[in-house]
Amino acid sequence: MKIGAQLYTVREFTQTAEDFAKTIKKVADMGYKCVQISAIGPIPAQEVADICNANGVSIAITHTNPARVKDDTDAVIAEHRVMGANYIGIGAIPAGYERNAEGVRRFIADFTPAAEKIRDAGMTLMYHNHDFEFEKYDGKLMMDYLIEEFPKIGFTLDTYWVQAGGGDPAAWIKKLSGRIDVLHYKDMAWADGKQLMAEVMEGNLNWKSIFEASRAAGVKFAMVEQDDCYGADPFQCLKTSYDNLKGAL
Repeated sequence: MKIGAQLYTVREFTQTAEDFAKTIKKVADMGYKCVQISAIGPIPAQEVADICNANGVSIAITHTNPARVKDDTDAVIAEHRVMGANYIGIGAIPAGYERNAEGVRRFIADFTPAAEKIRDAGMTLMYHNHDFEFEKYDGKLMMDYLIEEFPKIGFTLDTYWVQAGGGDPAAWIKKLSGRIDVLHYKDMAWADGKQLMAEVMEGNLNWKSIFEASRAAGVKFAMVEQDDCYGADPFQCLKTSYDNLKGAL
């Protein structure tokens, strides 16, 4: 299992090619060997690939605009070939799909052709969860609709958001075994009366069980993500998570 950096954590420092190059060097110097491309500026795929390659960093997965995934699938596949990424990720069900059984099924119907084309290209469309997928519609979790009725996708399961939705991250990793080549490792802490995102192993999640489940499920990439660092240096947050994981995995 490779430890990667989800670049959404440092998105403010990836909006130009120059800043992106500086960020990739910093991430590589921490020890990360792979990244997830997410929320970067309008940098051509070839330039993104060249910068990463120059720093010995591979691109495992992206978060890509869902509209492009659905409507411009061939171009998205071509860009991922250039970057060497086999996983095309979307961050959530896009706006415009109601959060109910009908909305989930419309999303599945609309994105199935893209998922099939991506699968035929030797890649996988990956769905990243938040907490709202753990709401029940007609007695069934939204996650279960996705699992059962959208077999062409994989899941970038996010440990923090599973916990926030009332789930057990390790149990969900086991449940999705075979469909979770990529995970988002993100911790949850409690401070000042608030639930907060935290560096991996600095919060309260049961990492022993998460690690065991990840190994058993054959997870290939554990991508460190911290959406909000609450004023702390996001690069230091990534480094703390990497150092903790390197000593534990």
